[in-house]
Amino acid sequence: MSVITVGADAGHQPRIPAADHHRDVNGGWLRPAVFGAVDGLVSNFALMTGVVGGAVSNGTVILTGLAGLAAGACSMAAGEYTSVASQRELVQAEIEVERLELSRNPHGELAELAQLYVSRGVDPELAHEVARQLSADPELALEVHAREELGVDPTDLPSPLVAAGSSFLCFALGALLPLLPYLLGATTLLPALLLAGAGLFLCGAVVARVTARSWWFSGLRQLVLGGAAAGVTYLLGWLIGGQIG
Repeated sequence: MSVITVGADAGHQPRIPAADHHRDVNGGWLRPAVFGAVDGLVSNFALMTGVVGGAVSNGTVILTGLAGLAAGACSMAAGEYTSVASQRELVQAEIEVERLELSRNPHGELAELAQLYVSRGVDPELAHEVARQLSADPELALEVHAREELGVDPTDLPSPLVAAGSSFLCFALGALLPLLPYLLGATTLLPALLLAGAGLFLCGAVVARVTARSWWFSGLRQLVLGGAAAGVTYLLGWLIGGQIG
């Protein structure tokens, strides 16, 4: 949550929470969760349709689906952890550079912040006063400079563990969906096809709740993309299976 400090002595003034009416767009858990679920569903369904196209046994289909679920979930979690951790470390390093600049050259940083506000249309005298009050609190000054210069909130950086965990769980849930009918005794691809199709549409519709797209457009788009991936792998399985069978 962003904060605003007012008053002549910013170091002793309470921080007033800004209006918290926006959706979370930082991507700490939402992005890996959404991509994990969609990727798990699409990749495992496509993998399973590929081996079904090769005319293998139901046992092989189940084994393939379970292997795809485990390998994909671990891969997604490892990738998300590494990506988010690397991004976080880079941001923290840049924040420390800014902290050092604030301690070495506070007057220069104050003037830089004031000039930034002037460039946005604030009266120079008012801009300097605002920058002076914000700079009175070193931590608040660091937060403001990080937001303005780096575009990040030092108090709200994404967590690698949260990203990895949400990605792992959501990938596994998505990958389980097309596998479930086979685990329950299905002997044809049709039940998995119907369940995966419903899951793809639902995933797209859920994504629409955090975007500007309509739920039906997002759902249909995801259904078409996932269906295309499954169709391609089924065709490859059918062609290659016929050659090596």
